[in-house]
Amino acid sequence: MKLQDSVIAVTGGGQGLGLSMAKHLASRGANLALIDLVPEKLDEAVQACMNAGGTARAYVCNVAREEEVESTFTAIQNDFGRLNGLINNAGILRDGMLVKAKEGKVDKRMSLAEWQAVIDVNLTGVFLCGREAATRMIENGDEGVIINISSISRHGNMGQSNYSAAKAAVAALVVTWAKELARHNIRAMGIAPGFIATDMVASMKPEALEKMAAGIPAKRLGQPEEIGQTAAFIFENDYLSGRVIDVDGGLRV
Repeated sequence: MKLQDSVIAVTGGGQGLGLSMAKHLASRGANLALIDLVPEKLDEAVQACMNAGGTARAYVCNVAREEEVESTFTAIQNDFGRLNGLINNAGILRDGMLVKAKEGKVDKRMSLAEWQAVIDVNLTGVFLCGREAATRMIENGDEGVIINISSISRHGNMGQSNYSAAKAAVAALVVTWAKELARHNIRAMGIAPGFIATDMVASMKPEALEKMAAGIPAKRLGQPEEIGQTAAFIFENDYLSGRVIDVDGGLRV
C-alpha cells in the first residue's frame, strides 16, 4: 500500500508512540485521523503532523465505548471519504501483583477494577476499532491494513497480569483477522515494542534507565521513531500479514 495520500487512523495518537508513528507516516505523505481522549494533546498532535508534511484531523473518543467508536469512524469516513489503515495503539497501565503477601498473609490483591480498566481499553478498544475499521474498508472497497500494537510483555511480565493478558490477546487477534479479512484485501499485522524511550520512560531516574538498558542486547532503549519506521514498513509491504514484529533490541523473554 502506498502511504502517499492514504488515510490512516491512529488511536492514542495524541501523544507517546501514537504521535511518533503518526508524525513518521505524515512525513511520508499520509493523512492522519488522530484519536485520543485529551483534546489539548490532540490539537498539538495535529499541528505536529502538519509540520511533518502531512494532513491530520483530531477525534476525541474513548475507544472502550462502542457508541463513541462508531460515531468516530463515521466522522472519519465523512471527513476523508475513505479509510486505508488503522493503528490500534491506545492503551493504559494499572500495574500490580496478582496478590502481595508477607509471612503467609495476603495484604493486597489486584482489584477487578484494575483488571477490567486495562482489558476495556487495551483489548476491547482494539476489538471495537478493528471491527469498525474493517467495516469501513470493506464497504468502501478500500485496500486496508490494521496494525495492533502489542508488547514484549505479551510473553508475561511480573506485576502486569492485566496488561500482559491484553497484549497477548491483541497479538492473537492479528492472526485471526489476517485469516478472516484477507478475502477483502485487508491485512493485519502487529508490532511488539520492547523498552522504548518515550517521554514517560525518559523521566525515570538515570540509574533505573542504565539498569534497563544494560539488560538489552542492543545496550540501549529503542527510539519512538523506530516504531514509526516499522509501521511504515508494514503498510508498504503487501505480503506482510498475520505476524507480530518484535522491536526490542533483541530482548525477547
